[in-house]
Amino acid sequence: MTTREDVLQQLAQLEQRAIEGGGKDRIARQNSSGKLTARQRIDLFLDPGSFVELDRLVTHRCHDFGMEDQRIPGDGVVTGYGKVDGRKVFVFAQDFTVFGGSLSGAFASKICKVMDLAMKVGAPVIGLNDSGGARIQEGVESLAGYADIFLRNTLASGVIPQISAIMGPCAGGAVYSPSITDFILMVENTSYMFITGPDVIKTVTHEEVTKEDLGGALTHASRSGVAHFTAPDEASAIHSLRELLGYLPSNNTEDPPVVRSDDPFDREEVSLDTLVPMESNKPYDIKDVLKAVVDKGEMLEVHAQYAMNIVCAFARIDGRSVGIVANQPAVLAGCLDINASVKAARFVRFCDCFNIPLVTFVDVPGFLPGTAQEYGGIITHGAKLLYAYAEATVPKITVITRKAYGGAYDVMASKHIRADMNLAWPTAEIAVMGPDGAVNIIHRREIEQSADPVATKAAFVDDYRKRFANPFKAAELGFIDEVIHPRTTRKRISTALELLKDKRETLPRKKHGNIPL
Repeated sequence: MTTREDVLQQLAQLEQRAIEGGGKDRIARQNSSGKLTARQRIDLFLDPGSFVELDRLVTHRCHDFGMEDQRIPGDGVVTGYGKVDGRKVFVFAQDFTVFGGSLSGAFASKICKVMDLAMKVGAPVIGLNDSGGARIQEGVESLAGYADIFLRNTLASGVIPQISAIMGPCAGGAVYSPSITDFILMVENTSYMFITGPDVIKTVTHEEVTKEDLGGALTHASRSGVAHFTAPDEASAIHSLRELLGYLPSNNTEDPPVVRSDDPFDREEVSLDTLVPMESNKPYDIKDVLKAVVDKGEMLEVHAQYAMNIVCAFARIDGRSVGIVANQPAVLAGCLDINASVKAARFVRFCDCFNIPLVTFVDVPGFLPGTAQEYGGIITHGAKLLYAYAEATVPKITVITRKAYGGAYDVMASKHIRADMNLAWPTAEIAVMGPDGAVNIIHRREIEQSADPVATKAAFVDDYRKRFANPFKAAELGFIDEVIHPRTTRKRISTALELLKDKRETLPRKKHGNIPL
């Protein structure tokens, strides 16, 4: 006869088997390669003692290829919920020690369950990915499991934040779920993402490439743009996840958290008065401007190594989370190109999804010229950024520090696409194009016929700059709300954020727009 003690002992044994995963040897191998186990990652990520595990005893349903004799409780993924800085989050961590973290039908069902729960209660989902891909022994059931996850990623998009941390291999169908989520973080030297691996590429195209060069963290952070963040090790990666969550609301019906700031909202930064060169073609680092404006100079930059001619970052101003978009004159003169447009458009749309105000710093000479850009579709890709800003209904504050030329002026959160507060520094130049180019077109004949073309052109350039290449004409027309002293920028943004905190703006009724993808 089965006693109560027998039942409790059976439960304890099953729970212990689940906790041990693939066994002590595989756990040791995982740790010796510089990787944590799924449970170690969760313990490091969540507030101590807050994790509640779900489906610990689930096993796969496969009876082929001897799999019926290989059943491990949990089946290669640890799922549940807990807290980060006291706020509820859902998490799943793939366990590489169990079947290489490969996805089965049961494995997928566990992930789908936490995603469904997260949608119901309005909390973020964080995936800690470390998987060899589909479990081949299960065939189409594994593929169906991936698609079930993809569907939930799509339905949850814009409703709850979704973040993917790539802690090991992520190949084939496994890469699509992270790519639908809002942010991807990769660990240097131990994580990889690719559709097809080096061996397949060598067979099909005869190209030879290493896993690191094909899909490593630095490749995706700097070349493909797939990775938004990288970290040198797993502990740093998990710290970055917690930091990122601190800027975000739990769902799309909430505002981002406001923290107490001891950095005065009206602090003046005298260095800003002289930071931007008067010469329009002389570079400077826009990050110096941003750090002088935000709370304590602290920012979390997104895509820091990709399309560096534009800066996207989370920061706080007077304790409020903001999304910052800024042209970077130190790289490609701050021109907008294909990669910068797509990078910024994605960031703008994320901030709009989750009620994060947008603060835009403008110093842009235009779109990058060249056949590579035109053939690559700069028209369509540039329009993505225009669409994103025009569609956004969150508070939008724009500061023009220097150049704002041509169509790029319109695109970068101008008054004409529903920006709420548009400010300019006295160094701002707002015009169809730079004075030199404009004069070459407007006064070409006079210059050619002049006895002294150089002096004549210089006079025309000086006249054009005084009449057009300044912020005052735009201010006269109401396109700029105010020309401000640079040192007061923080105060002006802070007061604008306070003014706009209850902003309400809606879009025309529709199923959804058709962004130029």
